[in-house]
Amino acid sequence: MGDNPMLKFVHTSQAYPAKRPAELRAEDFREIADRYATPSAEEQSARCSQCGVPYCSIHCPLHNHIPDWLRLTAEGRLREAYELSNATSSMPEICGRICPQDRLCEGNCVIEFSGHGAVTIGSVERFITDKAWDEGWVEPLVPGRARGASVGIIGAGPAGLTAAEYLRRAGYDVHVYDRHDRAGGLLTYGIPGFKLEKHVVMRRIARLEEGGIVFHLGADVGGALPFAELRNRHDALLIATGVYKARAIKAPGVDAGGVVEALDYLIASNRKSFGDQVPAFDSGALDAQGRHVVVIGGGDTAMDCVRTAIRQGAASVKCLYRRDRANMPGSQREVAHAEEEGVEFIWLSAPDGFEIAENGWVAGVRASRMRLGAADASGRRMPEPEPDSGFHLQADLVIKALGFDPEPLPAMFGTPELGVTRWGTLRVDHKSMMTSLDGVFAAGDIVRGASLVVWGIRDGRDVAEKMHEWLKARAAAPASERIAA
Repeated sequence: MGDNPMLKFVHTSQAYPAKRPAELRAEDFREIADRYATPSAEEQSARCSQCGVPYCSIHCPLHNHIPDWLRLTAEGRLREAYELSNATSSMPEICGRICPQDRLCEGNCVIEFSGHGAVTIGSVERFITDKAWDEGWVEPLVPGRARGASVGIIGAGPAGLTAAEYLRRAGYDVHVYDRHDRAGGLLTYGIPGFKLEKHVVMRRIARLEEGGIVFHLGADVGGALPFAELRNRHDALLIATGVYKARAIKAPGVDAGGVVEALDYLIASNRKSFGDQVPAFDSGALDAQGRHVVVIGGGDTAMDCVRTAIRQGAASVKCLYRRDRANMPGSQREVAHAEEEGVEFIWLSAPDGFEIAENGWVAGVRASRMRLGAADASGRRMPEPEPDSGFHLQADLVIKALGFDPEPLPAMFGTPELGVTRWGTLRVDHKSMMTSLDGVFAAGDIVRGASLVVWGIRDGRDVAEKMHEWLKARAAAPASERIAA
C-alpha cells in the first residue's frame, strides 16, 4: 500500500476506547469509557476503506464528511479533521457520544459488511472535538453583520440551539425561551451523565451565550408569557419544544404510588447530579436506592432508566418489553451495557396490572408473556398475549418508559389556529418549514415526532436556512407589503 495511510482494516482490528469494568462504572455517573489516546485514534481512523460510495455519510442525517475527517485524523491533521467535522454539525462531540452509530454510520460501514468490523466513527468524532476544546481550536461564535431583526426560539434543545447558532451567525438578534432553569432540553435533563457528562453540554451553551444569544429560562410560554406577545416581540418565531407528553399505560393500579414517568425520574436524577435540591428524590419517591425496580419499555429512554437505577443502588432492576430483543427500538449497545451492569431483560412480556400495598404504594407487577403475530401496516409484527401465561414480578418502583407524544400546543399557547397533524405534531409546509401562522416556523421532534438528537440538529440547521430566506425576502419587500410576523 506504500505511503497510503488508509486501508489498514485487514491488519488492524477494530478497537473502541476501553470501557471501565461494569462493577466500577455502576458506582457513578461518569461516562463509561475515556476517549482515545491520539495514536489509537489515528490507528482506528486508518482502518477506513475510503470507499467510492460512503454509506456512512449517506446514512448520517447531517451527511457529515466522515471519510474525509477520518483520513485527516489518520494523517495526524487533527485540527483540520475537527474543522471539517464542525462544518456540518453544531455538536459533533455530543453526536459522537449519544448517536446510535450502530444503526447509522457504523451500521452502514462498508468494512462492517465485509466482516472486519466497522470503523469506530463515533469514538473518533468525540476524540477530535474533545481535542479541539482542549487545544483551544473551538472558535467563539461570531455574529454576522447586524440585520436589525430578531428571532425568538421556543425550546432550548438540540433543534433550538442549532437554529440559534446558525441564525446568530447570519446576523440576527436571537432569543431562546425554555421552560427549564438550564438550557439544553433533554441533553441536560433527559440523558444521564454516563452517556453524556453535563459539562460537555454546558460548555456548548456557554459558547452560544458568549456569542450574544440571549436565554430566557423558566419561561412559561402560553402562560405568564403569552405566545402572542412573543410574536409581537420578534420578526420570526421558531417552535422547537420537542415532545414531552408521556404515553400512558392502561392497566389496573397504574395510579399507585411508586409508578412514575420516565422523564420525571431522569430529570430528578440529573438535577441531583447538578447539586440541586430535589424533594421528590430526597423523599425516596424518585430514588431507586434499595428498591426492586421494573422499567416498562424498550427504547433508549428505558435503557437510560434501567442504568440509572443500577447506579442509584437498586436491589434489582428488570426491564419488561413486549417484543423480542431483535425488534426493540433502543440501541443494542445500550442493552449490552445494561446487561453488563446487572439489568435483567424480560423479553416478550407486557404488564396486565399493578399490585398495591396497604399504604397505597406499588408492591408488584402482574404481567403476561407475549408472542409476535401478524405484521401491521408498517411491516412490524404485532405482539399479542400468550394464553394463560401470567406471572408476577416484585416491584416497589415502576418506571413507565413507553415513549413520548406531543403536548397540545394550540391549547397551551392559546392559538387554536396553529395547525397540527392527526398525531398532534405541528403541521408545516415542508418546503418552507413554516406552520399555519405566518412567520412562525417549527422544527425537531415537535414536527417529526420523538426522534434522535442528530435529527434535531439537522432540522435546526435546515430551519435556520429557511427562516433566513424568509426574513431576507420580508426585509426586501416594500413596507406596505410586509405582514407582521
